[in-house]
Amino acid sequence: MAGSSTKSVLFVCLGNICRSPIAEAVFRKMATDAGVVDTWRIDSAATSTYEIGNPPDYRGQACMKKHNVPMRHVARQVTKDDFMGFEYILCMDESNLSDLKRKANSVKNSKAKVELLGAYDPQKQLIIRDPYYGSDADFEMVYEQCVRCCKAFLEANS
Repeated sequence: MAGSSTKSVLFVCLGNICRSPIAEAVFRKMATDAGVVDTWRIDSAATSTYEIGNPPDYRGQACMKKHNVPMRHVARQVTKDDFMGFEYILCMDESNLSDLKRKANSVKNSKAKVELLGAYDPQKQLIIRDPYYGSDADFEMVYEQCVRCCKAFLEANS
């Protein structure tokens, strides 16, 4: 669906198999529940090439299943087009942010607002840490942070 009424958000982390697909799935479910999913273009991507083509981490999938959040994604890397096609690019930590800002500078007509997803957290936890080397509890924490941040982001943009 094209047109000026479409809003867009791209969630980004290092590999696009843990944090960003969780944020994408959480936001898509919220937008769906709020009846506004048709007005949004929602996706996620990686700053790295490590996991391209892979499904989300099985622990993240288990966490989403537990919370009844549908999740379907195949990891991909951020492209130059993303900086021109998305209104918001929301990332998880300082390293993602500096990678994205560097990439944005190399794109002539970059219009995306690049910021930390955690900037929307009412509990002011700015960084969403990578749970990859952690436990199920770390994935649960990522989920909780994404819920808080996505809710605030959706409210700010509705």
